[in-house]
Amino acid sequence: MKNNISFFLIISVALLNAQSVVNSAMFGTMETRQLGPGTTSGRITSIDGSLKDEGKTLYIGTAGGGVWKSTNAGASYKSVFDKHCQSIGALAIDQKKPSTVYVGTGESNMRNTVSIGIGMYKTTDGGDNWKRIGLDSTEHIARIIIHPENNKVIFVAVPGALWSDSPHRGIYKSSDGGETWEKIFYIDKKTGCAELIMDPTNPKIMFASMWQFRRQPFSFNSGGTTSGLYKTVDGGKTWKEITNGLPEKPFGRIAMNLAPSDPKQMVAIVESKKTGLYISSDGGESWKNQSATMNTCARPFYFSTIAIDPKDPKRVYRPAFQFAYSSDGGYSFTEASSDGGWVHSDMHAIWINPFHTNIIYLGTDGGMYSSVDKGVTWQFNHGLPVGQFYHAAFDLKEPYNVYGGLQDNGSWMVPSASPGGIENGNWDRINGGDGFWAVPDVDGKVVYSEYQGGNMVRTELSSLKSENIQPQKTVNEEKLRWNWNTPIVIGAKNPKNLYVGAQYLYKSTDQGRNWKRISPDLTTNDKAKQKQEESGGLSEDNTSAENHCTIFTLAESPLDENVIWVGTDDGNLQYSTNGGETWTNVSQNVAKCGIAKQAWVSSIEPSRFDKNTVYATFENHMYGDHKTYLGKSTDMGKTWTRIQHKSFSSFARKIKEDLVNKNLLFLGTEMGLFATLDGGKEWFKMKNNIPEYLMTHDIQIHPKTHDLIIASHGRGLFILDDIRPIRELNKEIWDQDVYIFPTPDITLNNGKYGWGGPQTSGGWGAGNPASHPTFDYYFKQRLNSGKVTLEIYDDKGALIQSMPGTIRRGINKINWNLRSTPPQVATGSTKLDGAGFTAPMVLPGVYTLKLKVKDKVYTSTVKCVHDAENKNLSFEDRKLVYAKAMELQSLYNQVNNSIDTINYYQELLKSDSVAYSKRKHAIAFNDDLQKVKAELMGVTKTSIFADEKRVREKVSELYGNFCWMEAALNQTQLDAIVDLKKEYEVQYEALKKTLATHMPKNPEIKIKKGIE
Repeated sequence: MKNNISFFLIISVALLNAQSVVNSAMFGTMETRQLGPGTTSGRITSIDGSLKDEGKTLYIGTAGGGVWKSTNAGASYKSVFDKHCQSIGALAIDQKKPSTVYVGTGESNMRNTVSIGIGMYKTTDGGDNWKRIGLDSTEHIARIIIHPENNKVIFVAVPGALWSDSPHRGIYKSSDGGETWEKIFYIDKKTGCAELIMDPTNPKIMFASMWQFRRQPFSFNSGGTTSGLYKTVDGGKTWKEITNGLPEKPFGRIAMNLAPSDPKQMVAIVESKKTGLYISSDGGESWKNQSATMNTCARPFYFSTIAIDPKDPKRVYRPAFQFAYSSDGGYSFTEASSDGGWVHSDMHAIWINPFHTNIIYLGTDGGMYSSVDKGVTWQFNHGLPVGQFYHAAFDLKEPYNVYGGLQDNGSWMVPSASPGGIENGNWDRINGGDGFWAVPDVDGKVVYSEYQGGNMVRTELSSLKSENIQPQKTVNEEKLRWNWNTPIVIGAKNPKNLYVGAQYLYKSTDQGRNWKRISPDLTTNDKAKQKQEESGGLSEDNTSAENHCTIFTLAESPLDENVIWVGTDDGNLQYSTNGGETWTNVSQNVAKCGIAKQAWVSSIEPSRFDKNTVYATFENHMYGDHKTYLGKSTDMGKTWTRIQHKSFSSFARKIKEDLVNKNLLFLGTEMGLFATLDGGKEWFKMKNNIPEYLMTHDIQIHPKTHDLIIASHGRGLFILDDIRPIRELNKEIWDQDVYIFPTPDITLNNGKYGWGGPQTSGGWGAGNPASHPTFDYYFKQRLNSGKVTLEIYDDKGALIQSMPGTIRRGINKINWNLRSTPPQVATGSTKLDGAGFTAPMVLPGVYTLKLKVKDKVYTSTVKCVHDAENKNLSFEDRKLVYAKAMELQSLYNQVNNSIDTINYYQELLKSDSVAYSKRKHAIAFNDDLQKVKAELMGVTKTSIFADEKRVREKVSELYGNFCWMEAALNQTQLDAIVDLKKEYEVQYEALKKTLATHMPKNPEIKIKKGIE
């Protein structure tokens, strides 16, 4: 078996200066926000629960979102697999030692978009750390079984490669906890093991479903003569094929299970020329066919799960299109949806709590569900953001919206920011089906979206009313061939141009109401690859997933709307320089640089800096080739350079050129997001709060906010806010020991987004972007000693605020709250005083930044400007609010100074508690001080809510209001300042009188300066 370990090393990339290393660590303070959604999820592939705590601890495997863990029976989840391959085929908890979990990567639901794995992993500390333990080349793993008596013995069912022949199939066994492996059952390069089950009462007895299958870009074949059902009674040393009562071969996939409480009772769904339900009552030795509903036998290659209640051998569950259950051992089934318990269709994983078998967890294409009534009704788990996006787009609103399509979960839009952050309720569905492209129109009122088969609609966002806009075949065209993932694209130069592609390219300038075909057939038009009606093998499965010889990607040049590029799924890359009148095919030129000839063109990126420059990614994994293919041409496709790097680890999905810096490129691959700062010579993997092996299907850059928008096929949407520090970083900067990036002008306000209340329990939420630009600086090396301080000075040289800085290598960020240092608070209050945490917002002006690093000072400036968009606050109003806030701050300081004076004398009086108790003058002095103090501040201690508001609380409250005010003052507020000053003066005079009365009677008390 080949070893891919070197393929996936986390590397540091030496750029032009050997001493300057650029990698993800340089941008560690720049972390993405994962937007979700949690309101709809993605495909769940495996579930297992811990028996030690009766199912409270759950591990969930996903198709593209890694492994998630719950310690509260599914109320909430935590990702525990971010550093590893995100495609999960199987997982199993070692029930003798539940902190040990095995994970097999590579989903085994063999649809067209299934991703690959890179072997087995193991944790011994509950998911905190993982070790890769082999089977690197298996690509897909269907099942893991841990021997119930000897937990060192592990069995793994490996269906193997989907797109090619492979010797890495069959059943593998480890006798040392995964340290070493041996293949114990193998048929041939085309046939793998799709299912493996063990008799819990006799672990030597196991059953294996062997499956011959193959997918090609244009077809899928499930079934063959080498498929079959096998049994071992000696722990896997020998296997015999079971045929008694089963249909004639060829077989496809077999889903099967046995009753844990009575292992002689078995059920199976056998894919054959007539797929059927089979039941055995003699431990699998013989079978009999039973009548079954369409749902029970549906799509056996994809719906490969059947289960039996651990305590009741008659209770059988069949997750498929719908969730069905039987109470008579499989002879008849009832569908849960008919009882009011709707669940997302397409089901793949189930776990029944063996202690409480009424509790069931179900994994579907739409996420996780749980039932407490044996599957009759279901509740959706809203905390798993593992949606599988294909593409992302954005609009130019404030805040902007992000749009995208989800595998089997429609098309959605979500704001990039919202009061309280992005929560499940912020997501709006705009189309159904399998969502792919979702693109807003330039008018901001309309969005275009499509689902499988090229079914596209125009939707009015105000009403969500939709109209079908798919171009139709005329007498001048062949039958239109629409890719499963049909592109619908707005022009980069002229956003009024709308393009869609079948085998022909269509263009509309009136929002899809009318279309003009602007190309001939741009594909190879290979008729041998257009027999989709024959696809599926034993079970016909023509969902448009195998439609071929189609346009897969297209792009209009951002410099010239007449330059249009089109890439197809059968290897053609063509362009037009005259708006589609004529076309040039450059696919032969591409092949000359080492890119596979028939590879899909997965993305095209015409440069915005040079009309003759274009980038393109190609993927050839549909032919078993997982190389990263990225090409660049600078002469309009005449010649190509293949861009390669040792850090690339899988096939390429998307290339994106920065909008400002032509040397900054982002590359999305099936196993990670990469970036280069030098035009593609050196690359590094981005790990900015994203999984290292993120399935990155699309990348966008917002022109106004400079945000990097990432669409992943398994972890939803990510936003990396404001990539300008990455954009600006170059060799001149990274060779400096310290560098302060220019700070954009800061608009003075309290932030754009309010607070929408707490997230609902179990939901998914993402934070908002920073309300204002941060102060960003760069360290060539981590600061190992000393400290970093950022000081902010006004135009008069007065220190406004001093803040500690971070010391990381690379880019560091400091947030300023736009205020000076809060006032000091006197001690002794039973209430938390908010004034001690805030100060008035600074006035517009230029402020000096001094970054102090050990004994050196680095200086920059930042300009703060008035928020002209706030019609409730003029510039003159702002100055008055500031002046009055500072007046209140001065009053607040006076109040606290008086309280501190009282505290000073009280502490002196009580410094000798014995003497104090005997001195009536001291007691009287203290009592009168306390009376004044009780008027200046709350002093009762029965409850933090018990004190009546006193002078300080009143001043603090009004001061806090002024500090956060973004509107003109009213007369009531101004009068309140006058009133509070008078109220304080009364108590100030009372304090002076108290001191004048008692100080002569207590001559031993030292006078505190500052009181008249």
